[in-house]
Amino acid sequence: MESSNESSGISGNSGAKRIGAGILLSRLAGLLRESLLRSVLGLGPAADAFTAALRIPNLLQNLLGEGSLSSSFIPVYSKLLSEGKEKEAGDAAGAVASLLIAFTGALTLVGILIARPIAKILTPGFTSEKLDLTADLIKITTAGIGFLVLAAWCLGVLNSHRKFFLSYVAPVIWNAAQIVILLIAINKDWDPARAAKAAAWGLFLGGIIQLLFQFFGVVKLRTKIRFSFSWKNGHVREIIKRFNPTILGRGVVQISAYFDLVLASLLVTGAVAALMSAQVLYILPISLFAMSIAASELPEMSRITDNQHLGTRLNQGIKQTSFLMLLASVIYVTIGDQIIGVIFQWGSFDRDDSIVVAATLAAYSLGIPAVGISRIYQSALYADGDTKTPAFSATLRVIISLSLGFLMMFPLDRLFISNSALEKVPGSITGTWGPLSESLRSLPDNPHLGAVGLAIGSAVAAWVEMIFLARKTNKEITQGVSSYSPIVKLLPATISALIVSIIARWLLSGSNEFVNCLLCIPAATLTYIAVSSKNGVRESLDLVEGLKRSYKKF
Repeated sequence: MESSNESSGISGNSGAKRIGAGILLSRLAGLLRESLLRSVLGLGPAADAFTAALRIPNLLQNLLGEGSLSSSFIPVYSKLLSEGKEKEAGDAAGAVASLLIAFTGALTLVGILIARPIAKILTPGFTSEKLDLTADLIKITTAGIGFLVLAAWCLGVLNSHRKFFLSYVAPVIWNAAQIVILLIAINKDWDPARAAKAAAWGLFLGGIIQLLFQFFGVVKLRTKIRFSFSWKNGHVREIIKRFNPTILGRGVVQISAYFDLVLASLLVTGAVAALMSAQVLYILPISLFAMSIAASELPEMSRITDNQHLGTRLNQGIKQTSFLMLLASVIYVTIGDQIIGVIFQWGSFDRDDSIVVAATLAAYSLGIPAVGISRIYQSALYADGDTKTPAFSATLRVIISLSLGFLMMFPLDRLFISNSALEKVPGSITGTWGPLSESLRSLPDNPHLGAVGLAIGSAVAAWVEMIFLARKTNKEITQGVSSYSPIVKLLPATISALIVSIIARWLLSGSNEFVNCLLCIPAATLTYIAVSSKNGVRESLDLVEGLKRSYKKF
């Protein structure tokens, strides 16, 4: 048993590194794409339309794609492979792929045919001109994301065979197609509406290329996959059984994203784009660290048959995730505006836009540790065969997020940034819970802070979800062992890094954004590592030892 545990631990750790490397490359490409988008579109009407148009295809990708498919397909497929049942594994994988192609194709066609009504439902606050552009973009992006859903099946197969890097580096291709189009748009000086349509076509082409890239990776595995519609196959039925509650949980989260879009459309123009820009950075540490750990652990956890070993891996994952997520939160809260300035502040995106997006990012960042840790809990529950608890926790999170976001967004939308200073719309701030007039919302002179209210609701809800999952998992798997101790042990390091970062910002107040990032981020990071090492945090000590070994070799 010890050797088995050790082996799975090694493979899980190296898998997390490969996933992390792939995600890092794809997220860097995503940041470049988003930077170019902001340069061309700013936070104007075309930016809101393009962001809204991504929501429908994202529904397909998130409901049928990576998250839901991984949590239901990988545990069953990985277990069959570990038992040496390669033919049965191939039959199950082929049947799932065939069903996915049929279902995704039908939904994609429906999305294209009723794009205008969908746009009207999702963005009731948009003007007629912005609504027309949104509908046109939905027709293009929906078809493109359909290919990414099928690419998610390839990811599930590749991950189960421990081919992690290929799966997670593939989105670089998807981003690259859009980057090329946006560079052409900048060079040709296209207007925002034309550039938005061009970016949508880049998304479509990128989806096709990414699918082909990953499918060739599956072919090279020489698996015994046989495509069919054998949904009555026992293993396929087990996957579908796991898939239903998982898709319910994902569906609830997607409904939340759509309600966010509906609510943001009632805010001043730019709120939808501000949310998207903040989310690009917000999701970076979650994807790079939490998702890489959770994704690599899921196949390994699925092979474990005893709760004691499962609990050990769960606790290890929580420690690693907590260590990385808390530092990311500190950096975003204290230096977020400088990071955004370096990445986005050029072209149509000015300093006032940076401040609004940074405030939204700071609000989101308060929930980063909770979101990251929840990913690890969910992997453990999926591996244990429990897909209902994550679905229920997602529902709870959505209800809280939307309720708090709705309460806070309208008062905050009456605040705006002008020449880097906080201003307010004439009239009462408190007690005004409805949207501003359409004339103020349609063509604002300055970016408003309504999106921050939605981000605050999301952060609070993330902590509620994490606490719920912790209690449920501790009861069923870890048998009462506290999972909060890693966070508590890291609090001194977190507070110290926060203080150092604030002082560094004050000392460098006259410097530009790049210099601030170059000096403040290392200062906060080194403080965090030093204090956590002093407190005996294993992840920090291992990092220091690794750096020492690298220095000696050099």
